[in-house]
Amino acid sequence: MVHYYTNVLCTREAIPILDTDSMKPIYVQIAEWIESEIISGNLGTDEKVYSQYQLAEMFTINPATAAKGLNLLAEENILYKKRGLGMFVAAGARDAIIEKRKNETLKGLVRELVIEANRLNINRNELIGMIEAAEMGEGEK
Repeated sequence: MVHYYTNVLCTREAIPILDTDSMKPIYVQIAEWIESEIISGNLGTDEKVYSQYQLAEMFTINPATAAKGLNLLAEENILYKKRGLGMFVAAGARDAIIEKRKNETLKGLVRELVIEANRLNINRNELIGMIEAAEMGEGEK
């Protein structure tokens, strides 16, 4: 669904609220939000992404903070710059983000899960059962 948020065109139904109390810097949260837009298909290869000023208005942050998030993605070759035109989604960005999140985020979460399961003397089958239950939505209660 496409809608307007003030005078900025947005492709998401709702703009997430940044967690200003988080240990994670705001510019990293901005970069992760753009990555999520790419993963979900809201931003495709060679598509122009939001400018630092659009992001600043959308999230009510300083444009320099938004620019830092964009530049982080450019350094990772997720975005590329076209002088005078802005930033665009690089070819292979979606696959690179998925691979990065698998290697950095999911593996870390799985390690923590296994460590905690071991502390609680939860065996492998019980842990797998918990994962399967969560996958089916039973873990949300």
